[in-house]
Amino acid sequence: MMEDYVPTLLTATPLEGRQLALKLARKTVAAIQPDAEVRQRLRPAYAEDTAQLMLAAQVAAIEFQTIAAANDYWRGQD
Repeated sequence: MMEDYVPTLLTATPLEGRQLALKLARKTVAAIQPDAEVRQRLRPAYAEDTAQLMLAAQVAAIEFQTIAAANDYWRGQD
């Protein structure tokens, strides 16, 4: 059975939402390339490639947009 690592998109704060977005981005990469050894071997190739790093940041930003919307942008920020 697959682990439910996202029981909810609701978070108490934007920081928690960002942390969840980063987790979702990591899980997405792992789902696309399930072999951890391959991911480790490829890491040096993108670690110093600004274009690839920006694309990774874009994935996290898209996840954060989804989480922010689910949280009604943190309910108006009292």
